[in-house]
Amino acid sequence: MHYVSWLLLALPFTLLAKGAEDFETEMMRLDETFFQRSFNECDMNYLKQHISNDLVFYHDQSGQQTAELFLKNVEKNICSGSKLKPIRKRSPGSLKNFPLYKNGDLYGAIQHGEHAFYLKQNNEMTLTSTARFTHTWLLNNGSWKLSSALSYDHQSPDSDEKALLETMKKAGVTALGIGVLENGKMKSSNVLGTLNGSVPAPENTLFKVASLTKPIVTLVTLKLVHAGKLSLDESLSKYWVDPDIKDHDWGHLLTPRIILSHESGFDNWRRLSKSGKLTFNYEPGKGFGYSGEGFEYLRKALERKFDQPLEQLAKRYVFEPAGMHDTHFWWDGQVDESRYAHNFDENGDVYPLNKHYEANAAANLITTTRDYTLFMQYIFQQQQLMPELYALMVAKSRKLGKKQYFSLGWEILSGFKNGEYAVLHTGKDPGVNALALFFPKSKNGYVLLMNGDNSLPVMEQVLPRLYLGSELWNRR
Repeated sequence: MHYVSWLLLALPFTLLAKGAEDFETEMMRLDETFFQRSFNECDMNYLKQHISNDLVFYHDQSGQQTAELFLKNVEKNICSGSKLKPIRKRSPGSLKNFPLYKNGDLYGAIQHGEHAFYLKQNNEMTLTSTARFTHTWLLNNGSWKLSSALSYDHQSPDSDEKALLETMKKAGVTALGIGVLENGKMKSSNVLGTLNGSVPAPENTLFKVASLTKPIVTLVTLKLVHAGKLSLDESLSKYWVDPDIKDHDWGHLLTPRIILSHESGFDNWRRLSKSGKLTFNYEPGKGFGYSGEGFEYLRKALERKFDQPLEQLAKRYVFEPAGMHDTHFWWDGQVDESRYAHNFDENGDVYPLNKHYEANAAANLITTTRDYTLFMQYIFQQQQLMPELYALMVAKSRKLGKKQYFSLGWEILSGFKNGEYAVLHTGKDPGVNALALFFPKSKNGYVLLMNGDNSLPVMEQVLPRLYLGSELWNRR
């Protein structure tokens, strides 16, 4: 693999331009090769050969530069031989390429993307800034040359962000997504860190969120109820009976309300039972027990009743109206692996990538921070769209402990200042820690997505910055 990579970097652009590769592949390799050779490796001869003599470079901090001044600044600031070496990495999934034609012939291209800059010392990389770029390339006699460049929107991490990144590094959590809602609307969505310890995490980083799948399925179910297509209290046995309980008298007692309330009587997963089969630990509706099996039972019943897979139901009733365009129940063809935040154990070692190829109503959802924050915004909108069912989601239906309750699909913590109470759900799998929380009274909330097991040091630093987060941390 290493020999192949270096061979590609050594290929002249003339071969790339004349080859049979499609435009997108050629332009992506053009960007990678140009920055690797000129910026990261400081091959100045290469750089001089691949910029136009009349290059104009616009920088939002260092001004306008000619080709001559640009080369001098690269030698002085990037390639001075210092022990601190600047390194450029493009943000995955950010590059957009636009061909330029004249009389049907390709003569150039415009590239737009985002990248991050680091200082490298003794194999340690420290983020210094992120920026956007727009490049114009001209194709002349089969060779690409950079004609103009814009480098702008440079953002440097502040002291708090630097401290947070250092905490993440020590904890083995390489990526952190933070979504914030104020007064019922999304205020911000940001991602910090890297996908795998080295590749910058873009704003549309894909996270696995484990049990944060369940609130999605909860809302799908309630929207079906609101549409008059389902009753909260109808028996699911009309549509599905699991073979393990087909002879049990309690099977007909299972309803959407009972399952969303985690009162099914099932173990979390059947493999945890002594028999390894699905069994009842108590009569449905007469106890509480958090159960992924219950949500899977509900999924199978809904899919049979409506003759549609969960993915289609979710798309119609939640994803499209909420504006969620980058959320997936499994590794379908739309999941961009180059944007996925790989998962790490408590020692900072990466877990093998485990891809799932069918929907699970209780786990394995893949989403972005922005998408899930939009979902939370859509939750708030249900107060007007379906007030009675929204009230059930935020009602303290079953008491679990002191100031702790459960509603339809959500956990509730009461006793915050100003009469606030939090409605929340968490997600935890190997290398996954996720939290979605909102306060019905103020309509504030937040989403935290992480790709590591050791989340507590990160949570300790992040939560005090968020609405009533210090109180939440003190009740962990």
